[in-house]
Parts: sequence; C-alpha cells; structure tokens
Amino acid sequence: MSNPQLIMYDEEFKQINVALEKLLREANAKVIFLVDKNGQLITGCGETERFDTTSLASLTAGNIAATGGLAKLIGEKEFSILFHEGEKDNLHISIVAGRVILVVLFDTRSSLGLVRLRVKKASEELTAIFNRLLQKNEEKEKSGDSEFPFAEITDDDIDNLFS
Repeated sequence: MSNPQLIMYDEEFKQINVALEKLLREANAKVIFLVDKNGQLITGCGETERFDTTSLASLTAGNIAATGGLAKLIGEKEFSILFHEGEKDNLHISIVAGRVILVVLFDTRSSLGLVRLRVKKASEELTAIFNRLLQKNEEKEKSGDSEFPFAEITDDDIDNLFS
C-alpha cells in the first residue's frame, strides 16, 4: 500500500521543526534528519552542514528498503527501528507514521537508551502532526480546494506557451 503524496503546509512544517529541535536537545543528539521513504530530505536540524544531505537521505531510504526486504523474508512486516554503531558516532533510524524516516546521529554525549526513549516520545508527536497533515490534504482534495499549483494547466496551455 503506497502512501498518497502530501502537500506540506507551513504550519505543519514549523511544528515538525519544533519537534525535531526539541528531540535534538532532549536526546543530546548531534544532528537529526527527517526523510521521506522515497529518499527526499524533508528537514533537518543540528550540525547539518557537516553532511551531504542528499546522499544521506537517499542512502537512508535505501537502507530502510533493504531491511524491509529482509523483514519480509523472515515473515515480518518491517523493522521499524535500525541502529548503526560506529567508533565515534551512532545512527538511530526509525519509521514514523508509516511514511517518514527519522534519523538521529549521536555520539558518546548521549546513549542509545536515552535516544530510544526520546525518539519514542517525538515519534508520537510527529505521527500526530502527519495525521493532521493527511487529514488537511484529504479535506482540501474533497472540497476541490486543491493547492496543486499546476492543476489547471492543460496540454494546450503548454503548447500555446511554446508556439
């Protein structure tokens, strides 16, 4: 089952960033990224300038897809949490609201237990935001008040533009 494409509104985008900033502080993390399952970076906070965010987002989505394949092989729906431990830095990767990937990079200033605890709390908050966003998108679509900026442009309009 594929998730419908969502339009991100400024209000929800700000709420997501507030939730991620709070998680960054409370988990004592270095950086946090929110990525969609297609590998597109939604937002990030912390020491983001250190990273090639495009590569990180696409590799994270690939990692989730690969472990999803492993999960299916052993009869699981998915592995909702992944953890990678490095010499200096660690990655905690989790699926939020069944549609986005939360990536938390942390070092020895924090612990896996603290990160897991704070991620669980933040995931609940982010899930609520994404549920409201999905509802808002559905309401706009039903009312015909779709905010797709090019919805009214026809092929004839494009042809006329270039002729």
